[in-house]
Amino acid sequence: MTGPDPHVTQRPSPTPAAGGSPRGAPMLSVQGLTTHLGLRRGTVRAVDGVDLHVHEGETLGVVGESGSGKSMTILSILRLLPRQGGVQLGGKVLLDGVDLLQLPEKTMSTQYRGRKIAMISQDPLTSLNPVFTVGDQVGAPLRYHGRADSREARRRQVVQVLDSVRIPSPETRLDDYPHQFSGGMRQRVVTGMAIASAPRLLVADEPTSALDVTIQVQIMALFRKIQAQTGVGIILITHDLGVAASICHRVAVMYAGRIVETGDVRTLYQRPAHPYTQALLQAIPHFGEKRERLYAIQGSPPSLIDPPHGCRFAARCPHRKPLCDDAYPPEIELESGHKVSCWLASAG
Repeated sequence: MTGPDPHVTQRPSPTPAAGGSPRGAPMLSVQGLTTHLGLRRGTVRAVDGVDLHVHEGETLGVVGESGSGKSMTILSILRLLPRQGGVQLGGKVLLDGVDLLQLPEKTMSTQYRGRKIAMISQDPLTSLNPVFTVGDQVGAPLRYHGRADSREARRRQVVQVLDSVRIPSPETRLDDYPHQFSGGMRQRVVTGMAIASAPRLLVADEPTSALDVTIQVQIMALFRKIQAQTGVGIILITHDLGVAASICHRVAVMYAGRIVETGDVRTLYQRPAHPYTQALLQAIPHFGEKRERLYAIQGSPPSLIDPPHGCRFAARCPHRKPLCDDAYPPEIELESGHKVSCWLASAG
């Protein structure tokens, strides 16, 4: 496609601030978000006081090991958690000033989820129904949210959406089924489903983990194109720091249910302040560098049923002090936009 997507609402791109992140008030502001899951053996504090924000036209990367709470944070924002099982949500999730946690479920499902906030899940094959055509599935959000007056109008819009995500010959491929597409094409289809209703915020949960490196680059380029045309805010959940560096304006590092460090991508990668962030970056292989053994972070994350009173990374930290076990470190701002929760940084 050579021009802007005629279907997706066009918004002006915001002016970048220092480090590449946009200026102005954030479209999404998450304040003190907590998600506690009641189990027979205890309460899992899966998300325990998370603060983050996303501006229009900005991509925020949330990185960390498996089990750190990244996906649970996103599911909490979208309120896609099980209704049974003693789930307790706390804090505030403000989208354009509206607290999503206070909305009735009907309002959330009809006016926000899928319409103003859309999600791209990790595995495109399991996100698509094998018995429905791609056109039917991409058109489902348009039908549900009243974006098309007739079947013919919906079909035209589906063709435009598939064209915008660079599906070849969209007029004929919309009648194909998911198994007739490659992994990269299926990811494009899922992306098309997410942007069909012109959302304000796009959440991508490990969108490239099942794809090879070449297709990863294409998908990231597609995200940048969509964002440039629409001004959509993006939250990218990933464990791949290389992917985060290629597309994100800012990065939030998450460990054991909490954000331990945030900053613009250049500052965070060049001057990481938290030992966990430093360890994650040290574990990345570097081209041309010879190592006898790849670096690995020793130990494992703590139980979220009975987390430590102090720093949750203390047991694995090479700079551990007695104070680290006594109290959780406060968040301090080292420089504009660069914040860290670490006693080592506080002492410095």
